[in-house]
Amino acid sequence: MKLSVWTYEGPPHVGAMRVATGMTDLHYVLHAPQGDTYADLLFTMIERRDHRPPVTYTTFQARDLGSDTADLFKTACEDAYARFQPQAMIVGASCTAELIQDDPGGMAETMGMPIPIVPLELPSYQRKENFGCDETFFQLVKALARPVEKTEAITANLIGPTALGFRHRDDITEVTRHLEEMGVGVNVVGPMGATPEDLTRLGAAHFNVLMYPETAESAARWMERELGLPFTKTVPIGVGATRDFLEEVSGITGLPVRTDESRLRLPWYSASVDSTYLTGKRVFLFGDGTHVAAAARIARDEMGFEVVGLGCYNREQARNIRRVAKDYGVEATITDDYLEVEAAIEAAAPEMILGTQMERHIGKRLGIPCAVISAPVHVQDFPARYAPQMGFEGANVIFDTWVHPLVMGLEEHLLHMFREDFEFHDEAGPSHHAAHAPAPRPAEPAHEGGAAPRPAAPDSPRDISTQEEGPAAAGGIEIVWRPAAEKELKKIPFFVRGKAKRNTEAFARERGVAEIDVDTLYEAKAHYAR
Repeated sequence: MKLSVWTYEGPPHVGAMRVATGMTDLHYVLHAPQGDTYADLLFTMIERRDHRPPVTYTTFQARDLGSDTADLFKTACEDAYARFQPQAMIVGASCTAELIQDDPGGMAETMGMPIPIVPLELPSYQRKENFGCDETFFQLVKALARPVEKTEAITANLIGPTALGFRHRDDITEVTRHLEEMGVGVNVVGPMGATPEDLTRLGAAHFNVLMYPETAESAARWMERELGLPFTKTVPIGVGATRDFLEEVSGITGLPVRTDESRLRLPWYSASVDSTYLTGKRVFLFGDGTHVAAAARIARDEMGFEVVGLGCYNREQARNIRRVAKDYGVEATITDDYLEVEAAIEAAAPEMILGTQMERHIGKRLGIPCAVISAPVHVQDFPARYAPQMGFEGANVIFDTWVHPLVMGLEEHLLHMFREDFEFHDEAGPSHHAAHAPAPRPAEPAHEGGAAPRPAAPDSPRDISTQEEGPAAAGGIEIVWRPAAEKELKKIPFFVRGKAKRNTEAFARERGVAEIDVDTLYEAKAHYAR
C-alpha cells in the first residue's frame, strides 16, 4: 500500500538489487510476480544508468499458482547463467513471492550450478531497503571473503557504496583522494564497482573504511572479527568530520595526516561578515541516520544554524539519532510516515529544511526552503557533474547546496515586501519584458445547472500563516485581522510568518482582543522579544 503513495524505503529485495546493480559479474535471480519488476525504473530513469539491473525475474502470474512455481524459478536460474555467465549469483524472493514459500535458496543449492550461489533471506514484512543492502553485502562477503596475504603497501577497502546511493559514485573518488594524499592505497571498493572475485581479496587490505553504516556495517563487523580488519567509525561528511576521519586513519595506520585544505571554501565563508545572514537560522533535519547525524554537526558547528528538530526513517539508526538529538536539545522524530514528519516540521516552524526528496515536497507545501541531504532522492540529485558529499570538496558542495535556498528565500522575502509595488505586484510581468506582461486570466465559466466553477489550482505554496485555528482553538474568541494588520503581516519573511501570526493571535486572546490591528501586531512582537 505504501508504494502507492510516498515511502522512504522500498522492500528489502530493492536493497539487494542496489548491491547487485552496483557490482559487476554478479546476477540476481528474483522469484517475483509480474508486477514486481517496477524497480528497474529506479536505476534506469532516476539514477540514469546506461544499462538495466542484472536481475532475472521469474514473473509468475496468477494462473501459475495452481501449478509448480518452483519449476519456473529453476528454469530462470538456468537461463540466467547460460545467458550472462556471471561469476556468482544471489537468489531470493520479492515480498509477494515470499507468501508462497517456495524457498529459492534451498532450490538453488540443489541445482548443482558451477558458480557460487548465495541465498538471501530478507524478511519483506519486517525490514526494508537499507537492511536489504546491508544483509546482501554481508552474505556475499561471508560467502566469498577469506584470509589472504596482506598487500605490501598500506591499503584500505572502501565499503558501503551501492547503486542508487546518494552521491556514492563521487564520494568514492573524494575519499580515495584523501587516502592517497596520506599514502594509503585502495584495495577493493564494494559493493559498487566490485566483482565477486574482488570480494575474495578483501582480506588483503589493512583496514576498512566504512562509508555508509546503513549498507555495510554488518560486513565491516564480520571482517573485523574473522579477517582482523579494523574499520573507521567516522563518516567524513563536513570539514570537522573529515579532519576527524583523517586522524582516525592516522591512528590505524601510523601514518601522519597529510591533506590539502587549500581547496576548502566553507570555513572562510563561515568566518566572513557575509555569513551573518545565515547565523542562527532555524533548521529541521530528516533523512537516513548517517547523513542526518553528519548534517546536524555541520549545521550547528560549521554554518552557525540552530537545529530545532531532527530525525530519521530507518529504525536501525534510531538509537544513534536519539543520542544525537539529545546532544542538540531536541526530541528525535523516528518514523517512516511522511505525514508525521510534515507535522513535526510545521510544529517546529524552521526557516529551512534539510531532508530527502519527500521533505522537498513538504517544504513546497509549507513555503519553507529545502536542501536535499539524503536518499530517497529524484533525478536532479544524480548530477552528471562531480558533486560529492564526503571530504573537503563535499563540504564545498554542501555549502553551496544549503546556502542557495536561503539566499533565494531572501529574494522571495523581498518580493513579498514589495508585492504592492507597481513593478513587483502579482500581475506584473518581468520588468525588462514589460510589453509581454501576462494578461489577467479570465474567470472559468460556470457549469451547466448553475454549479459553481471549479477552483483553479494554487500557483504558490500553501502559506501556513493563513491557516484558520477555529473558534474552539480561540478559546471562545473569534480572531479577526484588520486589513492594515494583514498587510503588515505579509512583510514578515514567509518562513516565520506562520509563527508570528500564531504568537500574535495568542497574545490577543490572552488580553481578550477580538480584532488585531497594526498596534496589536507590534505589541505582540515587543512582548515575545523580551
